Amino acid sequence: MSTVGELLRDAVARLAASGSSSPRLDAELLLGDAVGVGRTAVIAHQDSPVGPDAAAAFQRALERRVAGEPVAYIRGLREFHGLALHVDDRALIPRPETELLVDLAEREIATRLTTAPRSPGMPPLRVADVGTGSGAIAVALVSALRRRRMDREVVVVATDVSEAALDVARVNAVSHGVADRMQFLAADLLPAHLDQPYSVVCANLPYVTTGDLAALDGELRFEPSLALDGGPDGLDVIRRLLALLPTSVRPDGVALLEIGADQPDLTLQAVASILPGWRCEILPDLAGRARVARIAPAAPAGRA
Repeated sequence: MSTVGELLRDAVARLAASGSSSPRLDAELLLGDAVGVGRTAVIAHQDSPVGPDAAAAFQRALERRVAGEPVAYIRGLREFHGLALHVDDRALIPRPETELLVDLAEREIATRLTTAPRSPGMPPLRVADVGTGSGAIAVALVSALRRRRMDREVVVVATDVSEAALDVARVNAVSHGVADRMQFLAADLLPAHLDQPYSVVCANLPYVTTGDLAALDGELRFEPSLALDGGPDGLDVIRRLLALLPTSVRPDGVALLEIGADQPDLTLQAVASILPGWRCEILPDLAGRARVARIAPAAPAGRA
């Protein structure tokens, strides 16, 4: 019977040879799942024996990882904004850099709820998460608002063109107990006609250029290309959303769109062309790279 340490040593060597950029971490996470313990326990108990069933499960997971499949899909979960989210190949794996979008949306919502008095019986503030995928942004946002006891004043509409992706989002909303503050809508971006525009629109849409897709990390071939391909310059889908904002965003509302680090100038040009008079600010992530475009209608006359 092999020990934890023996299995890890062999796995790390195989994963390193296969091109994994984090062979030790991958092996520890996969072995922990197979044994039914956390990664910390795997690290701390190198001499513990591993039963044949768990060892076989680990080897099956290892084969998938050696073939290039992302660890998140193999495990069926990804940590995002402090939450463990279900993920599979129906939706893009949420990235740590997208957590900034959640933080910014939470701030926009909190500002509106605390600065403008809300009378009893007023309808909830409407928020859209466009191209929700796994529901990571929407679920994390409602969870954050719930911790601040603000979730009852908000409804988040999560849209996606993929019904399969919406199913993943529903699972995550239910498992984190926030489905009561969410609506799920199968739509290409946002419906053309809206009775009630949104106070906040957030979106992590495809922004990888078509020409760059083939050069990306091999793991990405397991993720849906629909969630990655942004066209020749990466902004095709974003431009289509920009064109919808005048009828989708309230006069005092805002749109927060994740963009590529090399796309601030293109984004500013697109906003100026499609939304003349609207304001666009490019916000950096913690590493100082361009990450989110904050887009808002022009201020009414007499206001800055």
